[in-house]
Parts: sequence; structure tokens; C-alpha cells
Amino acid sequence: MWPCYLLLPLALLGINVIIGVEGLDHHSVRTERISGSAGDVLEDNPVGRLKVYVYELPSKYNKKILQKDPRCLKHMFAAEIFMHQFLLSSPVRTLNPNEADWFYTPVYSTCDLAPNGLPLPFKSPRMMRSAIQLISTKWHFWNRTEGADHFFLVPHDFGACFHYQEERAIKRGILPLLQRATLVQTFGQHNHVCLNEGSITIPPYAPPEKMQSHLIPPDTPRSIFVYFRGLFYDVNNDPEGGYYARGARASIWENFKNNPLFDISTDHPTTYYEDMQRAIFCLCPLGWAPWSPRLVEAVIFGCIPVIIADDIVLPFADAIPWEQIGVFVAEKDVPYLDTILTSIPVEVVLKKQRLLANPSMKQAMLFPQPAQSGDAFHQILNGLARKLPHDMRIYLKQGQKVLNWTAGPVGDLKPW
Repeated sequence: MWPCYLLLPLALLGINVIIGVEGLDHHSVRTERISGSAGDVLEDNPVGRLKVYVYELPSKYNKKILQKDPRCLKHMFAAEIFMHQFLLSSPVRTLNPNEADWFYTPVYSTCDLAPNGLPLPFKSPRMMRSAIQLISTKWHFWNRTEGADHFFLVPHDFGACFHYQEERAIKRGILPLLQRATLVQTFGQHNHVCLNEGSITIPPYAPPEKMQSHLIPPDTPRSIFVYFRGLFYDVNNDPEGGYYARGARASIWENFKNNPLFDISTDHPTTYYEDMQRAIFCLCPLGWAPWSPRLVEAVIFGCIPVIIADDIVLPFADAIPWEQIGVFVAEKDVPYLDTILTSIPVEVVLKKQRLLANPSMKQAMLFPQPAQSGDAFHQILNGLARKLPHDMRIYLKQGQKVLNWTAGPVGDLKPW
């Protein structure tokens, strides 16, 4: 039974705990090849398969915002900054827009931070509109497709809906001027107004150097069965309860706070990363949005992610075999988590751990500096390359307009 299995050293079971990625310490590990429609493409090289033109915008859209608040480099929305830096020196970049397959507009839309370090999305629509107005006036490439061959990074909670609360995000909808563009975003949920078909879902940013500094010996036993640290209730934004995480986190706490198999708490100890490396299962429930950095952390530290977020679209789902490395639990089934997890055969757990040990899996979840083969930057480019060639129907006739420049909330139409 599981409780006995928990006490056995991993060496006896053939399980390895921490597996390095390029840029992190490597250990001799037992891994399993990632194969199938997902996995086989993790190591694809996008170089030579696409060319990207990077618009040179005034620094007020990016560099000056970052200079004003360098905390943007550390938070989980930082992919938009590092992607810009990566593309500037990437071999896929072209300085000739006439030969470009894709156009990239570097706008740091999550770098307007509150004192607590969280992004304030309320200026983002105006900022994005301003940038699009600029590129459509200065260059002719936007106007020929109205953005259908352009991509934008929008790593807000609900992407280009630009709000952290789902109800309000749904009411806002995706910024009308971005409706034809390819959106590269952390938010992903099937049949949701904040996810356009064709969007590329990416992992949130997690600092590779910080993770490396918390590596523990690879033969450390995984003595924790289920691990979670985070909020169960958000009393400030959801005082009545039940709305935050659609009640899933509250259910976790109420059902398992006294269960000895569950190491769960609101405390965030200094040993958080080390604890994940000692755990077999790491809970990854939705919060205000379905995604969270725990997905990245779980994969990096070899802890099987238990994904509790109905209809979630996971990062790079066309390349990472999430069904093989994770456990999916419906939100309504949270009260049965203990039964679900203890019923998983040991051999299934071992296979998931061996897949998680594959360095390609971990590399795909990270935005390292400098970039490395197979990392999240390259997975984004692979996703863009797989969308080529563009359908000729994206090109508009002379003078044809599809987008409504005056649509959206009145506040979004004000100058930025």
C-alpha cells in the first residue's frame, strides 16, 4: 500500500528525484523516452523554418517601463520581457520585413505593477492599442492582414482580456484589435472567450537560477505523498467564499487539512522547492485563473502534477504529453483526491516519474538566460513554425477592413 511505499528510499525503487536540465546540475538518472504525437517534437529546431521581424518601438512601450520597475524581471509574467530579449539576437530574426513570416510587437503589458508586485492590467488595453496604431501607421504590414501574421505575448491571468477576475475578463473579452493575431499566453481554457483558436499556451516564467540554487541530492527519498502551499481562500477579493478557484481550493482544505497523507498549508516555507523534491504528487489547482507556476515547478522538480482545473489548456500541449506525466482530477472530484491518488498503481507512478526525468521535458518549461536548445523560447517558435504557411485568405483586399477600431469599453479608447 502507498503509506509503506512512501517510507522506502528511492534507490530501492529505481526512482530518481531531481533531474537536471541544460543549465542546471545533471545527475545520472533513469529516464523514459518521450514519444508519440507529443514528445517527439520537443527537440525540434525552429531555425530555418521561420523568420520573425521585430518592430522597433519607442522605449516607452518596453525598456522605460522595465527601468521604472525592475521587479517585472522576477514575476511569473516576465516571459514577455525575456522573449523580446531572446528574439533580438535569435537566428530566426530578420531585419528585412519583406521576408518575414511573422511580426512581433514588443509591448511589456504586465509591467505596470501594484505595490505588492502584481500587475495592474487596466492600462494594458490602451497601451496595446497605442502600439498597434503606431505599427499600422509606420509600417504597411499590419494593414495587409490586420494582424493575422502578427503575434503578441499577453501573459496576464486571462490573456488579452486584461483582467485578473474571470467574470470581468469574460465581460471585457479579448481586445478587439487582437482578434486576428496569434496570442502567446499563459491562460488556456477550452471554450473560453479569452482564448482564441490558434493561440499558443505557454508556461509562466520561473527563474531557472533560483531553482538551481535549491537542488537537493538526487537520492533523497520522496517521503511526502501530497504537497501544496498556497491560498485556499482569497478573503480580500472573495470575502463570501466559493468564487475563488471555483471552490476547489476550499474543498482541498476542508477535506484534507487533517489527512496525514496531505502536506498542505498556506505557509510558504523557505524549503518550498526542497519540499517539492521530497513529494510524489504536487497539487496544481486553479486559482483566479486555471494556470499557475506550480506546473512549472512540479515538472522541474520531478513531482507528479495533479491538475485540478476543468478544461485547462496546458503549455505546449502539442509537444508535452501531459496525460502521461500528470494526473487530472475534475473539480467536482476534489473530495475524493485521497482515494484517486492512492488507487494509482505504483508502476504507473514510476513511469510518470521516469518521463518527468527526461531533460527535454524540463527544458521546455523554462526561459533560461541565455537561451538553450529546446527551451520555452524554442517551443514558442516551433508553435509558430507549425502554423506556416499562412492561409492566403488572411490577406485582405486593398482598402478592406475587418477589425472595429472603436469597439470595446470606452476607457480603452482613451490615449495612452
